[in-house]
Amino acid sequence: MLIIGVHENTMEIGIDSFAAANVKNTINYSDALIQLLDRIEHADKVGLDVFGIGEHHRKEFLDSAPAMILAAAASRTKRIILTSAVTVLSAADPVRIFQNFATLDLISKGRAEMVVGRGSFTEAFPLFGHNLHHYDELFTEKLDLLLHIRDNETVTWSGKFRAALNNQAIYPRPLQPQLPVWLGVGGTPASFARAGTLGLPLMVAVIGGETHRFRPLVDLYREAGEKAGHAPDKLKVGLHSLGYIAETTEKAVEEFYPGYAETFTRIGRERGWAPVTQPHFDSQNGKTGAYLVGGPQEIAEKILHHSEALGGLSRITFQMDNAGLSHAQLLNAITLLGTKVAPLVNK
Repeated sequence: MLIIGVHENTMEIGIDSFAAANVKNTINYSDALIQLLDRIEHADKVGLDVFGIGEHHRKEFLDSAPAMILAAAASRTKRIILTSAVTVLSAADPVRIFQNFATLDLISKGRAEMVVGRGSFTEAFPLFGHNLHHYDELFTEKLDLLLHIRDNETVTWSGKFRAALNNQAIYPRPLQPQLPVWLGVGGTPASFARAGTLGLPLMVAVIGGETHRFRPLVDLYREAGEKAGHAPDKLKVGLHSLGYIAETTEKAVEEFYPGYAETFTRIGRERGWAPVTQPHFDSQNGKTGAYLVGGPQEIAEKILHHSEALGGLSRITFQMDNAGLSHAQLLNAITLLGTKVAPLVNK
């Protein structure tokens, strides 16, 4: 039986999508995007809290312009938070990014957020004329500018990689008094410490290994935030994991694994990883593993376990739409996540 302790605050539960294209070309890209919008609308209807769209510049993903997808979704939804997951800030212009998401906030009546990060792929750097050797410097400078724009209508700023702004007003302004900006991180200690020092909510992408191993980094984040004088309730922690829900764990694994194995084996060839095997997947999907593939009760238990292991989570998002899953399967998983898993977690 599921045993749930006392939680003062509910956990936000949602989905992140990379708008996976069907690599077997059984559906055209236009229809794939319309189906994605249908899933976002369905997530809103079944009570999920947040839906995020990633940013990639590869053939197998259709999310190179996430603000466009989110704006389309805003017109079809009423309450769900709409966010990036993540905005590749190193390769973007912070002025334009802010304008896009401020506009999204107006269209959605105050439901826009963004998660900014450096991304796990590198295609955006040559595409937009940036040197990959400036990976860290670009992100640090552009995050600084983005936060200046967020907090000030008129900005005076100078840096190394972008033309200076001199008493420049930037519009539109969002509906929310302060547009939420989360920092998306992988496993770099400096990134966790930076998020804490800046007082930004933290989205931790754990796409392999055991989630509890990130606890020292989350503690580092909270310690840096406290040292910088930020209130504890401002230092939110979110978790992004690969996941999928079906009526039983056996069915979830049977449906999710083939597309997962195809995708990660293909990407692995680019990066020198070994091909995916079922035993490897099963180890990642075990009790302490990062993956959240299973039946509703098992996944609710695992979410609570991850939250306890990391010292308390404010948000958890599932990345579930690998190209091996059908639209109907994804709609069913969204239904189960909203109507079965979320109520168990926040009971």
